[in-house]
Amino acid sequence: MATSSEDINTKLTFRKYKDGDHNITDFSKKIFVEDTSYKCPTYVHRTPPCQGSCPSGEDIRGWLDIVRGIEKPAADMSMQEYAFRRSTAANPFPSIMGRVCPAPCQDGCNRNQVEDYVGINAVEQYIGDTALDKGFTFEPAAKDTGKKIAIIGGGPAGLAAAYQLRLKGHACTIFDDHEDLGGMMRYGIPGYRTPRKVLDGEIKRIIDMGVEVKLNTRVGKDVSMADVEKQYDAILWALGAKKGRPLPIPGAEAINCLTGVDFLEAFNMGKLQLVSERVVVIGGGDTSIDVVSVARRLGHITEIHEKDRPENVVLGHTAHDVASSAKRQGATVTLCSRSAIENMPAAQHEIDDATREGVNIIGCIQPVEVVRDADGRATALKVIKLEEDGKTPIEGSEYDIECDLIVAAIGQGADLTGIEGIGNDKGFIDADAHFQVAGKNGHFVAGDVVRPHLLTTAIGQASIAVESIEHFLSSEELGRRPKVDKHHFNLMQKLRETGLEPTEYDHSSAWATNSSDFAIHNYEDRSAHEIISSDQLFLGHFEFTPRHKRKEEVPNAEEVLGHFKERLFGLTEEEAIEESDRCMSCGMCFECDNCVIYCPQDAVYRVKKDEATMGRYVATDYDRCIGCHICADVCPTGYIDMAMGD
Repeated sequence: MATSSEDINTKLTFRKYKDGDHNITDFSKKIFVEDTSYKCPTYVHRTPPCQGSCPSGEDIRGWLDIVRGIEKPAADMSMQEYAFRRSTAANPFPSIMGRVCPAPCQDGCNRNQVEDYVGINAVEQYIGDTALDKGFTFEPAAKDTGKKIAIIGGGPAGLAAAYQLRLKGHACTIFDDHEDLGGMMRYGIPGYRTPRKVLDGEIKRIIDMGVEVKLNTRVGKDVSMADVEKQYDAILWALGAKKGRPLPIPGAEAINCLTGVDFLEAFNMGKLQLVSERVVVIGGGDTSIDVVSVARRLGHITEIHEKDRPENVVLGHTAHDVASSAKRQGATVTLCSRSAIENMPAAQHEIDDATREGVNIIGCIQPVEVVRDADGRATALKVIKLEEDGKTPIEGSEYDIECDLIVAAIGQGADLTGIEGIGNDKGFIDADAHFQVAGKNGHFVAGDVVRPHLLTTAIGQASIAVESIEHFLSSEELGRRPKVDKHHFNLMQKLRETGLEPTEYDHSSAWATNSSDFAIHNYEDRSAHEIISSDQLFLGHFEFTPRHKRKEEVPNAEEVLGHFKERLFGLTEEEAIEESDRCMSCGMCFECDNCVIYCPQDAVYRVKKDEATMGRYVATDYDRCIGCHICADVCPTGYIDMAMGD
């Protein structure tokens, strides 16, 4: 009887034959081949694609294995704290990133070949929220190095760099020209996405490590670059990209034409409480989605004084009276994108949420001109329709979209006023592979000032920049960056942590050392060079298991006005554990016993409990092994290679 489509979509996770296969495969001939392979199993650690897809290089598989209970903490540390320590080795903002990161790790997850990706963001939020609730803190290095580093910019890159520098024992000072730290996490993303209590908690944890902070201080204006160079051993530029790009079309100089960056900063500073009746936003990325969502929440009032118009507030001429917003009504908000709606760069769930909230999204149109009245104010945006490629204009298809406010969210750059000499002709700062500034000895750079991208990208760049600073301070040569440039699981470190470190080796010649305890046997670490793909796993091992989704409260068009509550609710402990258990632990043993059960010679065996730890759960008796490679074929995680002996 044929399998129903419902069963295929909800129960089956692995098919022996794929679409288009026409040759019958006899699996017995494939795996039961006696000793003709003439090789024995070795255990190979590779990087999983989730981590390979993560710009900040988190050991995602590691902290998922901790939450699910496979990797145990040492001593009396709780699972939650151990997962927090592993997660924040790369990224000190698990609570924020679990909420707002668009999760390229989930796109890369091998579980997508089974039924659905692992909810990595959801588990990360659980780890971060639990850490804040339990008051977990960071400790700086036990000994200070005596070196001082200036960090210009207190956004995600600057704060992440301060964290990594303090872990290494270096003193650091953050210079930031705002009243509060956070950069785009605070001033570029609405508070209902990055709750301020959460953001403040994760920032405070870093500052409490002994980071000096100088707020409302701009290098190049309030303090000279020359003075900074004299007082510090190295400088990290982490300015971000807070200068919005205006519309490059006729009429865009109208006073009521703003940039998305300026709009969101005014809102996040509490100055902007209202918008106009008809708002048109140009973009298609995440910033444009934030702008339209904020505009729908703020609404407008019918009787408004000239000084209270949103453009005057955003440009800093005045600030809204909060009381006046009590009379507000919903605003008509339109988002225009060159891309087709399904190809917009914004995350799909954000596009869906904006649509639910009442935003009118129009794809495949291009702004042509800002139509202005006699006073020079924008009254409409003239657009032209594009072919589905998002590039080719359709002749004669121009039309006007009437509006009272236009917001361009079409890109952004760095503000290098006063420090122009360090930038390139595009207004950014050039960086090499080690995030050094070209031609500026002792100067390093990270974050959006290099190239605007994700928060997690800025955090990953900061980590690499700090490594480069470390080499610079020690007058060491910078080697080549590894192919897979990540924070990897370290078996030797794990063995030390669990009291299983190999004994001292006298470096004398020795044979038949597999029973000796001065080395790590039968193990190869390829994590810096290889990412394990799904075709190296045994996917048939994994049962259909639906993803545990976080609860969301996204307001509809009637509810959105004045709705500034957080939309996303984290997983419970039980849900986080169950979701972590869906991780296939690609490239690392997850103790399933398949290799032990299926070995026909009993050559593969469990290591004694008092000698076992993560990555050292099984071993091989080579006197018994016949090289049949069944263990490698039935290993779900691809941890076993037939590679021992030639």
